[in-house]
Amino acid sequence: MNRDWIATARTLSEALPYLQRYDGATVVIKFGGHAMGDDEAMEKFARDIVLMKQCNVHPVIVHGGGPMINDLLKRLDIQSDFVAGKRVTDEATVEVVEMVLTGRVNKRIVQAINAQGGKAVGLSGKDANLMVCDKALAQLTGPDGTVTEADLGFVGDPAEVNPDVVRTFLDSDFIPVIAPIGAGRNGETYNINGDTAAGAIAAAMKADRLLLLTDVAGVKDASGDVITSLSAEDVRRLTAEGVIAGGMIPKTETALAALDGGVRAVVILDGRAPHACLLELFTAHGAGSLIRN
Repeated sequence: MNRDWIATARTLSEALPYLQRYDGATVVIKFGGHAMGDDEAMEKFARDIVLMKQCNVHPVIVHGGGPMINDLLKRLDIQSDFVAGKRVTDEATVEVVEMVLTGRVNKRIVQAINAQGGKAVGLSGKDANLMVCDKALAQLTGPDGTVTEADLGFVGDPAEVNPDVVRTFLDSDFIPVIAPIGAGRNGETYNINGDTAAGAIAAAMKADRLLLLTDVAGVKDASGDVITSLSAEDVRRLTAEGVIAGGMIPKTETALAALDGGVRAVVILDGRAPHACLLELFTAHGAGSLIRN
């Protein structure tokens, strides 16, 4: 008998305890980075999501789309600046952001999942008031330590998350795919950071897992090695020591906020790795850095 088939059967058998562990679990997945721009990686991701649903795990996809937004803004000759890692979003820019995220990117992910036999449905934070936002302000620390606030325009922080519409889909065979666009209290459209949106939705749903797919292998220690398991206290200590720095800080802040909101655990993992979500959920090996209280 072909050794590959035997290895496949053994892998399926070894996955049984994990399939049982996550039976009926809600897993919120922030999808972004390299995997979104690569057709082959998108296809593999979509296949893994359909497999998860088939195994009675309930995936909720929240996506970004920064590179695609940058591309269209450039073609339309609209200038866009960043402050503290967040895009300053004026009226012209927010129109482009909504068009790209809810149109091109969202429907591409939906189509990829449907092509693998799933039933994906595209949403944005505006639908059924899923995410009602307050205006976000960026905090800037000057050389003398003084903190000032910068206006980011139409950038929002989720103030109210109403996940009933998402739960309706989870109770069926459908897989929700959510664009991080929110509604203001006075009818405004707000651009939301994708990680922030995923964390807020995961907390509102009391998700079993929040998976943040990135373009790095996970949280690294001072030697550059990936830390496979951290407590919330470890994250705070490593941040204070400057070990967690740069672009990893917003992700770990999202993780801590999600844990405080009732998510059981958060994993920061490399979305470029084949089958990263399946490795994390259904094998003893896991993937990336798991953070829990």
